[in-house]
Amino acid sequence: MTAESFDAVLRTLLNRTPFRPFTVELHNNNQFEVDHNGAVAYNDGVAVYVAPGGRPKYFDHESVVQFIDDLSANKEED
Repeated sequence: MTAESFDAVLRTLLNRTPFRPFTVELHNNNQFEVDHNGAVAYNDGVAVYVAPGGRPKYFDHESVVQFIDDLSANKEED
């Protein structure tokens, strides 16, 4: 993924109204959910997400496999 497309996708996901959580999948198979649009800072293909508890998660355009849009919306209701 290019730095430009990384920034564009993040901008789109973070600026949706209303905000909806999304998942970031990394090349090492780790995933994490971004649950608040104000918890991510990014520029030039590099980002940091401040997870609950103040734990930073750093990721960049080279480490991301994909952004997964709102996994909870894809679950079937019981």
